[in-house]
Amino acid sequence: MSKQGNLSSPKSWFVLFLLIILLALAVCYASLSGSANIPIKQLIGLEPMTDEINRYIIKEIRMPRILLAIITGMSLAVAGVVMQVLLKNPLASPFTLGVSSGASFGAALAIVLGTSIFGMDLVASGKWLIAFNAFFFGCISVFIVYGIATIKNGSTTVLLLAGVAIGNLFSAGVSAMKYFSDNEALKNLVIWLMGGFWGASWEVVYILVPLLTIGLLILLRLSWSFNSLNAGDEVAKTLGVNVKVLKICSLLLVTLLASSSIAFVGIIGFIGLVAPHIGRMLVGVDYRFLIPISSLLGALILLVSDTVARTILAPIEIPVGIITSCIGAPFFIYILLQKKKDYWG
Repeated sequence: MSKQGNLSSPKSWFVLFLLIILLALAVCYASLSGSANIPIKQLIGLEPMTDEINRYIIKEIRMPRILLAIITGMSLAVAGVVMQVLLKNPLASPFTLGVSSGASFGAALAIVLGTSIFGMDLVASGKWLIAFNAFFFGCISVFIVYGIATIKNGSTTVLLLAGVAIGNLFSAGVSAMKYFSDNEALKNLVIWLMGGFWGASWEVVYILVPLLTIGLLILLRLSWSFNSLNAGDEVAKTLGVNVKVLKICSLLLVTLLASSSIAFVGIIGFIGLVAPHIGRMLVGVDYRFLIPISSLLGALILLVSDTVARTILAPIEIPVGIITSCIGAPFFIYILLQKKKDYWG
């Protein structure tokens, strides 16, 4: 294999540019959609936006929300792609290793008890306390799972089973928090667990953009190593890939991307599972294309889902986690039943 490889696949480039165009159209539609009607000519600059209310809605409400949906979709999708090749399991996702359960427990601690790790008052704001706790316990979950697997020589089976066990343990903790919470805390906890972009702001976007940009660049730099790893650990070693270092560093990086997004938006399922599978059906398992295409698919699916969630029963807004589950579960079953080719490997 040559490290330069062949990047001249017309189909892969076509899919990549098509997804960029579709995402741009989805951004335009999401910007125009909502309780306030904003003329498209004003949105694209053909007419001056003289109404200050419309300007505020676009700049301070819709754009941060749209960008946060794109960032979250890309983060969850790329985390799913990388976890699936590292674990050699097409069912792996950011939630398989207990990231979501750990983050849920951390958020439950903050919402119900109003406390951070070990009771230390590390963060004053409630929103940041929830985000910090969710991120911290999401990472803790992965470290425990990976530590257990390391004891058993890095067995993939042990890794997945340990993820299930730790996930159930944290889920029990969340159930206990629900049982002991008052009505107001229970309502807030249930809403956070269903996922949504109500808390979108430029401040959150500014935090997540550098993380996603740096993470994607590193993962794209490692894409050839993922191609080698997909052929087997021994093949990768003969090609000069340090498999152990690659697995640990990549796992930590995608955990950071997934948990940092979950921390601000709550639990959103199926993006990290469905987007990589659609990506493989479109362009195969060349990770130089699969990583960017899956991330664009994740962004597109989540942005469309969020637009539906806030407009279908407007002015009532549905948690986006409900929409992604309603779309993702049947679509994923359809893929499993209809595919005529094993796109994995």
